[in-house]
Amino acid sequence: MKKGAYFFALITLAIFAIISLNYNSASLEVLDAKIQSLLRGNEVIILFHYLGETRFIVMITILLLLFLWIRKKSYRGVLFVLLTIGVGNGINQLLKHYFERPRPDIADQLITYSFPSGHSQMGLLYLFTLAFLFSNMTSSRKKEMTIWGIAIVLAFFIGLARIAEGRHYPTDVLAGWSIGYSWFIICVLWYESPKHWRKK
Repeated sequence: MKKGAYFFALITLAIFAIISLNYNSASLEVLDAKIQSLLRGNEVIILFHYLGETRFIVMITILLLLFLWIRKKSYRGVLFVLLTIGVGNGINQLLKHYFERPRPDIADQLITYSFPSGHSQMGLLYLFTLAFLFSNMTSSRKKEMTIWGIAIVLAFFIGLARIAEGRHYPTDVLAGWSIGYSWFIICVLWYESPKHWRKK
């Protein structure tokens, strides 16, 4: 992966830290309200939330693990998936219980905590994991860019869907994307470390 991706992970980690310390500030509450007013109730965007549902991610993850294990015999790839998606989910749950931010006040709201958004974090993690692994399997630059483009767009709209549904504040979603990307890059660093060591 290009060095710029690693540098951007430092930026997203800083964004997560800033939001986590200030999401109750007046300025961010105003920002949340403005974005919510723009997206709330958008039925087209809401449809994307299905791609971030836990059952769907679990199904995709199992299929990916079987593909890597049986077809590709890539045991490092299997561990990479378990780290990005499995451990990533654990990180999300730990953060939710640490911050204990209530969800937006709407009818029939979920009772779990809001910060950071699990759909946003896990949506990014499983889509970027798929994009990373499958883009490494092609030598076509055009195909690689298409794979990553699809992953980024879908992850973006999964996050927006949670705002449109009223399940999360925009700052929850941005925090989910940010910590998700940072954790993804940490896993990529581990995955690619043997390749870099062999070059020395």
